[in-house]
Amino acid sequence: MENITFNLAQLHQYGSAFYEFLALRKTFFVDQLGWDIPHDDHVEMDQYDNPTAHYSLVLKDGKVVGGGRAMATTAEWGSHTYMLRDAVAGKLVGIPADIIPDAAVHRGVWECTRVVISDEITSADERAQCLSLIVDGLVGEARKKDATEMITLSRPSLLRALRKLGYDVKYIGAPYVNAEDGRRYVAMSMPAVMAGRHAATAVHTLPKSTHLPQHYPVHAPSVV
Repeated sequence: MENITFNLAQLHQYGSAFYEFLALRKTFFVDQLGWDIPHDDHVEMDQYDNPTAHYSLVLKDGKVVGGGRAMATTAEWGSHTYMLRDAVAGKLVGIPADIIPDAAVHRGVWECTRVVISDEITSADERAQCLSLIVDGLVGEARKKDATEMITLSRPSLLRALRKLGYDVKYIGAPYVNAEDGRRYVAMSMPAVMAGRHAATAVHTLPKSTHLPQHYPVHAPSVV
């Protein structure tokens, strides 16, 4: 498996990889979890897919099989900031305003969202490798901007998975049950340090076309 990282200004360097990541998200978050978030028949794309966002994708045999998104907590785009801060401000449907005690606004703190791994990755070891590549890629993008901390809203199982990979993750809020998918979510934080258990391989050539893949949740529905 290989890792690529980019922002919107660089996505053209990687062919259709970004669009395929949006398709992967739609398959999982919309088709399987039933979230009421912006989408069409092919892709899911929300207000946080803007020029402040950075992406880390994983490819296997030229196909996008996983990915995630991150942005600084200082990000602003129109009336939106980052997801957890918008939730605390009461701008998002379905996420409690008290999900975290305080919404950080600091260039050293970055938020990760929309982490997903395809169902085509079936073995536990390969899923762990894929998750490690995604997270190390997001951490790497954040560290380029002097980030020291990563936060996210996800299922508690993600904390256990990340700890097994060597990330120092902790809860920073109380869990809640999402009304749309019936699953528990909780805010968590970790230092912006790569675990490096599975070494990422940089991709310098355009990825091949992909299929329409599948899964792994990070963060609850966000609808204004």
